[in-house]
Amino acid sequence: MKELRIRVLAGVFVVAGVLSWAAARLWNSVGTLPSVPLAAPIVLALIAAVLAATALSLRARLRAQRERRPGAKGVDPLMAARAVVFGQASALVAALVAGMYGGTGVFLLELLDIPARRDQAIYAGLSVLAGIAVIAAALFLERVCKLPDDEDQNHPGAEPVA
Repeated sequence: MKELRIRVLAGVFVVAGVLSWAAARLWNSVGTLPSVPLAAPIVLALIAAVLAATALSLRARLRAQRERRPGAKGVDPLMAARAVVFGQASALVAALVAGMYGGTGVFLLELLDIPARRDQAIYAGLSVLAGIAVIAAALFLERVCKLPDDEDQNHPGAEPVA
């Protein structure tokens, strides 16, 4: 499985932000700009919490398994792979959504004198922060589930595997 690249996530964020900013300008000139929902940062924060809780749980179980503690529950490799795929998908969607709300929020900075638009800008900013939290939790989960490289398995003094 390929690792997530921060450059890819940043690229998705920037492209979505620029397109969203341009679309917000166009939409506002034609009619009324749709509002940023209050639920957006809440849902993103919940996803970040689920990813972080999963990563912490897997890390504790893997540590107990590595230390050979009695009664330690092992980690099913398929479950760990599914968790990583969920984390990667969540990070990509969060980068896209955070970019969209970031672009909309930048556009709304011009309209802060209107109370409703000021609230929308706050919701957009919170959505960007929650999206970054999702990305951070997904990267942490991926790091927890990462298998050691082949070089790490060959310890000094050990016979090479042929």
